[in-house]
Amino acid sequence: MSGLNLNKQELKRSGSTLVYWLTGPEKAPLVVFTHGATIDHRTWNPQLKALEGKYRVLLWDVRGHGQSQPIGEDFTIAGAAEDLVAIMDKLKVKQAIFVGQSMGGNISQELAFYHPERVNAMFLLGCACNTWKLTGLEKLQIKWGVPMLEHYPSGLWLSQATSRSSIDPKVRDYLADASSKTMKAGNFNHIWNALALCLHYEPDYRIECPLMLAHGEHDNLGNFKKVMPKWTWRDPMSRYVVIPNAGHVANQDNPKFFNQLLLDFLHQCAPVK
Repeated sequence: MSGLNLNKQELKRSGSTLVYWLTGPEKAPLVVFTHGATIDHRTWNPQLKALEGKYRVLLWDVRGHGQSQPIGEDFTIAGAAEDLVAIMDKLKVKQAIFVGQSMGGNISQELAFYHPERVNAMFLLGCACNTWKLTGLEKLQIKWGVPMLEHYPSGLWLSQATSRSSIDPKVRDYLADASSKTMKAGNFNHIWNALALCLHYEPDYRIECPLMLAHGEHDNLGNFKKVMPKWTWRDPMSRYVVIPNAGHVANQDNPKFFNQLLLDFLHQCAPVK
């Protein structure tokens, strides 16, 4: 992996074996990294060295992804958030800082929505706002787009998705490898259906913890570029940053910029020596 000593652990829950990894000082603030749809915990490898010795780090494979198999009971984003709460309970950790990319950001938001007391801060990268009001066109795109994926050639989808998600050929190779394993496990449609169903408009809701909103300069997936600047107006403790020279997986495309942004955010929310 990254050369660091990662302690691999498992938790059997709701028909799946959740696999997660821990590293860093046990008494340091916990930072939880959650990956995007169809990939796995390896997407965060470029961040591990930057946090070494400073923070306790939790990586995990969301059920149905990577080593957390099988997908188990009906997969939902809120259910994945409950998986994460169960892991925290097992570790006897009351609160953490959550870093989520794409689907990982949606999972982090659901955890904050249902369990705000467990969240110290959130760093959301390239993800939709779960509680934002969708336009009529966006609703139609979700209604018709997700079912069409069942009839889309898997090889073509994989090629197009990886090419649009990263500007770095090596990162694209990783995305293709991780996503192909998820597809072979038969979890593809379950995951995308869950993402479509996780959006719930909450006009009076506010995220009341430190919140970093970011996306890559060349991230043309979803509505992140349109919504994130407005999102910062809604939530009083939020900040918005565009990561240069990066696509959808900006933490891998431009790790130097992302890592410094993340460290600055962590030092503000949970300073360590």
